[in-house]
Amino acid sequence: MVEMTPEQDRFLREHDLCVLATGRRDGSPQVSTVYYHFDGTDLVISATTDRWKYINAMRQPRVAILVNDGRRQLIVYGRAEGVPDDPERRELTKRVRAHRGTAIPDDETLSAELTRDRRAILRVIPERVRSND
Repeated sequence: MVEMTPEQDRFLREHDLCVLATGRRDGSPQVSTVYYHFDGTDLVISATTDRWKYINAMRQPRVAILVNDGRRQLIVYGRAEGVPDDPERRELTKRVRAHRGTAIPDDETLSAELTRDRRAILRVIPERVRSND
């Protein structure tokens, strides 16, 4: 696990919106604004498996995440893992929804919804963190 300062850890925990950068097949960048949750260990992002952010991260797992707040910013460089199956997908989705204050249905309903919508979780394991504090 990467070493973070207490300020960096707090900054990631206090925010929930970031820009996720992945690499396209031709090497050019692809960026998406997404919601995330950070628990001190990893960042989890809900994504559909047919979107470029998920496809790119599965092909090339090196990603970058930018969290900014005005002129303050933090960049996480890390390794992405896909979590396409329950029960882990469902539990990580609950984590994202709870952080955002979104309703969480019962397990069976949630699993059916995630499968219907082709949702998976992108888990990003931080390897380097840079900030401008």
